[in-house]
Amino acid sequence: MTNRSQKFISIFKRILPSPFSIAILLTIFTIILAQFLTKPSNESHGEYFMHILRSWEDGLWDESAGGLYFAFQMMLILVLGHVLALSGPIDKLIKTLLKYCTTTANSVFVVSFGAIIMGLFNWGLGLIFGAILARKIGEKFASSQSAINYGLVGAAAYSTMMVWHGGLSGSATTKAMEEGYIPSMMQSVGGDGTYPSFLPFESTIGSGMNILVALLCVTIIPLFLYFVAKRGEVKIIPKFNEQFGTVQEESGDQIKGAERLDYSNIVGIILGVGILLIAIVKGYNYQGESSLGFINLNYINLTLLGLSILFHRSIVNFVKAVQLSVGDISGILIQFPLYFGILGIMKGSGLIALFSDSIIAIASDYSLPVYTFISAGVVNFFVPSGGGQWAIQGPIIIEAATQLNADLPKTVLAMTYGDQLTNMLQPFWALPLLGITKLKPYQILPYTFLLFILGVVIFGAVLLFWP
Repeated sequence: MTNRSQKFISIFKRILPSPFSIAILLTIFTIILAQFLTKPSNESHGEYFMHILRSWEDGLWDESAGGLYFAFQMMLILVLGHVLALSGPIDKLIKTLLKYCTTTANSVFVVSFGAIIMGLFNWGLGLIFGAILARKIGEKFASSQSAINYGLVGAAAYSTMMVWHGGLSGSATTKAMEEGYIPSMMQSVGGDGTYPSFLPFESTIGSGMNILVALLCVTIIPLFLYFVAKRGEVKIIPKFNEQFGTVQEESGDQIKGAERLDYSNIVGIILGVGILLIAIVKGYNYQGESSLGFINLNYINLTLLGLSILFHRSIVNFVKAVQLSVGDISGILIQFPLYFGILGIMKGSGLIALFSDSIIAIASDYSLPVYTFISAGVVNFFVPSGGGQWAIQGPIIIEAATQLNADLPKTVLAMTYGDQLTNMLQPFWALPLLGITKLKPYQILPYTFLLFILGVVIFGAVLLFWP
């Protein structure tokens, strides 16, 4: 390990508390900002402080579509993505990829490429697939007593969260594809302009700009990490107390009675195929103007459920995979309310509008996407929830784009890029990965910080120069 690398990681180790402590510190910091930046002149500090605390509590138990309901959708995507990653076909894919992971450089290229591809399909699958592959690589090197830059491998797995919001499971884009959603959302916040009914798939996720961004990320990020690994000397022999859990299939030969249905491969396959057929029929019968407007969070979860049961073949194997998967979202489960509390403060105090409006005030139709990208990155650090952020920042973006006659789909995509980019600085969504790999935040964040700088260049250049 070089002195420079040692010093870099040592700094992160000293200054970074646990992700839960970060959530607490961000809560306190947000309260202080709201107290001194948004307090009305006709209220005392004491009265306004109580108002902030009430907003925080309201945010904790937010029952709206952007609150606890959204949190459950997100956790279900994460659990089902994990369940799918534990299935036989995905396990075979991981074992095949392990053959090419012979050095740190090869490993980070394979992990980042695979995680990004999976993440563009589904963010939960991409995150867990990358985490499991990284863990298996760590176990492979540990068993042979070979040194590896395991922190860089973990960062490569987390790179999927730098592309997720522009993929098929992006919160803002999938919500905006629902017919009638945009006028309804704007009406709820008092908007009185003329707004589009929805943003079709072809204008956001399937647009030329977003496809270009995806292609740049899937090529440049793995190559960048490959060369970082070539230059780096931070190598250790990973240590694990136990092998990563896998689902052991049970035949059920000794089981009698109705319980045999749980062990039946035929029943599991029929159930899985049946759920997938429901998803196909739903998509086929979709009557909206957008060709893929039926792809929303619930549709994604329905598809993941069908694939998970089908790939595990029996109900009992599927349930065992769920039990293994639920434990790794415990950190997110307990922190979601804290970040919704922060969101409640920012919404109730007008802090989020202050952040966004201060940037929009100096924007033009050309520069609005760039300023939106910057503001979304700042907001995401405080509220690492794409759907929650869209629920608050979305109306501001739509209103600004309408008033400035700016490109609305491009501006929405700019918000998604800013949201996903600062995940490289915010370890909230890394919790499942850290649980699986047994890494610490300070071991991956020096490298995700480099990915953040790379992302600024990629996303910023495309937003500036795409017509």
